Amino acid sequence: MPDYDAIIIGGGPAGSTAATLLAEKGHRVLILEKETFPRYHVGESLMPFCWFTLNRLGVIDRMNEIGFVRKSSVQFATTDGRISAPFYFFQHFDHPAATTWQVERKDFDLMLLDNARSKGVEVRENTTVLDFLKDGDRVSGVRARTGEGEPGELRAPVTLDCTGRDALYQRKHGSRKRDPMLNKVSIWTLYQDAKRDPGLDEGATTIAYLPGGGWFWNIPLRNGVVSPGIVAERDYLFRPGETRDPAEIYAREIENNAWIKDHLSQGRQFGEYWVTGEYSYRAEHCATDGLLLVGDAFAFLDPVFSSGVFLAFKSAEMAADAVDAALEKGDTSAAAFATYGEELCGHIETMRRIVYAFYDPEFSFAKLIRKHPDLRGRLTDVLIGNVDGKDYSDLMRAISELAELPEPLDYGRVPAAV
Repeated sequence: MPDYDAIIIGGGPAGSTAATLLAEKGHRVLILEKETFPRYHVGESLMPFCWFTLNRLGVIDRMNEIGFVRKSSVQFATTDGRISAPFYFFQHFDHPAATTWQVERKDFDLMLLDNARSKGVEVRENTTVLDFLKDGDRVSGVRARTGEGEPGELRAPVTLDCTGRDALYQRKHGSRKRDPMLNKVSIWTLYQDAKRDPGLDEGATTIAYLPGGGWFWNIPLRNGVVSPGIVAERDYLFRPGETRDPAEIYAREIENNAWIKDHLSQGRQFGEYWVTGEYSYRAEHCATDGLLLVGDAFAFLDPVFSSGVFLAFKSAEMAADAVDAALEKGDTSAAAFATYGEELCGHIETMRRIVYAFYDPEFSFAKLIRKHPDLRGRLTDVLIGNVDGKDYSDLMRAISELAELPEPLDYGRVPAAV
């Protein structure tokens, strides 16, 4: 007999969401998390349609109790400091989801993990998954070790890899493929008491442009803390013959955007400077027999539109529903997850095209809206995460008049032999 119906590796938003939903359907679910929560994690800005997953999880009231900063819009700042008219979500979408949140991930992720526990999920923190167990080519469980214990084996008919950018299965099987064009690097840190915009714009995410196609994110959090980070090409940030110290590079780039310089000059930097690369990737396949990849463990898209947590939530909901159906049928082969892979890749491709347009030097949202004012609502739908059942071909045709858009990636689904 298997130990569980489903083993989930990773207790972040994807793992805790999938686990909660499966437990609510009556399944025996185990989360194995290598860290002990709470812990720091980047990725604080939520897209509005995250509300629907949070509502399904039953944590909206808890979100309001915690008091995360409310986010009503996204705005863009040119290098000389001019700010765009903000994209106010409520102007397009009359729903409680039109105001979302900027979250400290240590508190947000802990809330989600505790919610999973409250729904009957067994959670083992400080537990590292060492490898996948296999019966032939089928994944049948994992070999894991606690912080001080000996390795042990745990079995289930299906395992969900929700290990985030660690992407455990991809790393062990060499199946990660970088996006051919989105080869960005990020440097970020935290500031205390930096300048905030007044009124409704106080909680806005600001995307501030840098020369050469790079940009700053600026995300206001609680207690006077701001999360500002840079995303740019590696060769732009780490230039031959110049400093490779992240703090010095960061200070250099502050001087390249007047809005960022103005806002951060009033604050105090604290903590470390983090650096990460390989910013956009996708696994060759979303599943194999007995295993499903979810969230960043499957794919990560450039963070310019704050899609990370949203895609983690969306894929986790889709995964939980697909796994529940597979367990009911007694078939957890890769073929059982074909629809999951097809639909998830479709959602990612919609957002991927918008990201490509953002980086095209000939494109701007202002140009698009001036030329096609009737498409402002369609564009806003993408920016808020309204991707289910939507046909965006008209929007993509209009964008292609101003930017070169990519062809869909030909990988990410279940193996072709299935």
